[in-house]
Amino acid sequence: MGFLSSLFGGEEKQSPPPPAQAPRVSYANVKLHPLLDGGLAPAAPGFAGGTLTCRCPSNQVTVKVKDQVSHNHACGCTKCWKPEGAIFSVVAVVGRDKVEITAHGEKLEIIDPSTAIQRHACRECGVHMFGRIENTDHPFYGLDFVHVELSSEKGWAPPEFAAFVSSVIEAGVDPDRMEAIRGRLRELGLEPYDTLSPALMDVIATHVAKRTGVLH
Repeated sequence: MGFLSSLFGGEEKQSPPPPAQAPRVSYANVKLHPLLDGGLAPAAPGFAGGTLTCRCPSNQVTVKVKDQVSHNHACGCTKCWKPEGAIFSVVAVVGRDKVEITAHGEKLEIIDPSTAIQRHACRECGVHMFGRIENTDHPFYGLDFVHVELSSEKGWAPPEFAAFVSSVIEAGVDPDRMEAIRGRLRELGLEPYDTLSPALMDVIATHVAKRTGVLH
């Protein structure tokens, strides 16, 4: 019996043990894309671009990207090219003046001319070499969309977020997997959105506001 209990004639009460914390759930076994599954490599300081190569065994289409990319992200839409077995594509933007076809451009064809982003793909292996916007009124006019995994150079800016995450269901992913998929994205530091990132949505809204005269 403790000192206080002896004074007040009662049993000394023991503090209850702290509640056990639930074990932290890991989603490391969830595979999203080869560039994501092993963790994200940082950008190299001063990195100035590289060459994208299609996946044909010979007569490969090559595209020179003469700058670092921006807004790299995992994309769940059904339009972007992704390697076989991947749930997401990984796609970034760069100024169209920094993109140059350097070999076998005759093999390129536009997948769907009716879409805002006209994706130029190799007609033999199907790889999208770049996506280009020709509509001068589009908020992203002047930017090309590229897949840096087609480059052997290291140092590209890593993905920053995940866009159109729910759209992977439209590609055939079981909806029951979405909690784990979003969990893995967050583990990698890629906040999952069902649109674009807030920064890019702001760009779109600003463009619209200026066109309508709300902003000058």
